[in-house]
Amino acid sequence: MTQPLGTEARPVRIAIIGAGPAGFYAAESLLKRKDLVCSIDFFNRLPTPFGLVRDGVAPDHQSIKAVTRVYEKIVGNPQVRYFGNVTFGKDLLHEDMKTYYDQIVYAVGAQSDRRMDIPGEDLAGSYPATVFVGWYNGHPDYRDLHFDLSVERVVVVGNGNVAMDVARILVTDPDELAKPISPTTPSPHCARARCAKW
Repeated sequence: MTQPLGTEARPVRIAIIGAGPAGFYAAESLLKRKDLVCSIDFFNRLPTPFGLVRDGVAPDHQSIKAVTRVYEKIVGNPQVRYFGNVTFGKDLLHEDMKTYYDQIVYAVGAQSDRRMDIPGEDLAGSYPATVFVGWYNGHPDYRDLHFDLSVERVVVVGNGNVAMDVARILVTDPDELAKPISPTTPSPHCARARCAKW
């Protein structure tokens, strides 16, 4: 039988940079290992966790957003802590982390849009989908933007899931979108984990 990694007195200390789906799947996998005793700290640039599930999935797709219930159980585990409003590369550096953690997992995703290099891409009123999606999901980076929603015609370039979400949101009655949704219940470990009420 192999010797387990870590002990209750000295668990393997793991930092996960980024608190989106990839980070939570990594944490879930680590916590399920029977041969590993670990503690996990999440560090996230935003005060709230869940990444694209919170900021990228259209608000009318609550069934997809329901995966956050699984994530809440993970962050509610006493072996897990969450630290929001922490920007890697500014508030935290890799060299500093190596002093306190045995392993560091980077689960940060893509941080910028790809240009299409087509005429008109930079005209007023032309936006990358991530900007519009971030705005309608209430992402703090896009909260001060203003979109002219009185126009009668919009062109969406692409036919993937995000393009379909954008098109569907644009044609959905605003009153339908304004209906309250049941908020996700915050974890009872919020105070201990220093996480915002999400």
